[in-house]
Amino acid sequence: MTTSATDADTSGAHPRFAAALRELGLTDVLGQVRRFPDATRTAAEAATAIGCELSQICKSLIFAADGVPVLVLMDGASRVDVERVRQELGARRVTRATADVVRETTGYAIGGVPPFGHRTATRVLADRSLLGHDVVWAAAGTPHTVFPMEPKTLIAHAGGTLVDVRERPA
Repeated sequence: MTTSATDADTSGAHPRFAAALRELGLTDVLGQVRRFPDATRTAAEAATAIGCELSQICKSLIFAADGVPVLVLMDGASRVDVERVRQELGARRVTRATADVVRETTGYAIGGVPPFGHRTATRVLADRSLLGHDVVWAAAGTPHTVFPMEPKTLIAHAGGTLVDVRERPA
């Protein structure tokens, strides 16, 4: 994808993510990107900056299933149950991916990984908890930017499979 330096300047989105939005015909989303002066690397920081519920944040988390990267989309108020991810994928072992693997797989740094527009094609699991909202907010490719989208649309563009992989209360 080729992008210009103005992509980040006009929308706030990472140039690769801005290009992905254009390729998907989602140019209207570029105008909805919010940029914050301070990084919003955690879901709580993002929810505070946006003024939304923590569960309206869509976290994009990379795991390694038998060494193969997989993206899990999870609401900001929940934690991923790695055992449930393992069962869903039929993997022997699932672990959190390292920062290097996250950047190599997605092209983005932890805290700014968007749900789609990645460097490589990755299997995507989307937790059903995201469907509990009319709109969710996800990273736009940097720790300083987010964008809003209807959850079903976001999951469809991410190529996600709906699953139940969040931790259950004890």
